[in-house]
Amino acid sequence: MTIIRQQSLFSIEELYEMEPTQKYEEIMAAIDLDAIFYEINKKSRVGAPTELNYGAMIVSIFARYIDRIPTIKDLI
Repeated sequence: MTIIRQQSLFSIEELYEMEPTQKYEEIMAAIDLDAIFYEINKKSRVGAPTELNYGAMIVSIFARYIDRIPTIKDLI
């Protein structure tokens, strides 16, 4: 049985020292958002309007979890 070690992006001390916007940029740069954007991209004309900014919604959900915001209502 092999043990796989995952390297950390940055230490917890570095995370606490970062400004909120810098913290979001660092974390989002490490996540492959293109795959997520592809999955939620509107493929038909039926349903929700295409004018919605799905990318901003995804990033805001990640920010919600990073800052431990309990509900979507609090996030808004």
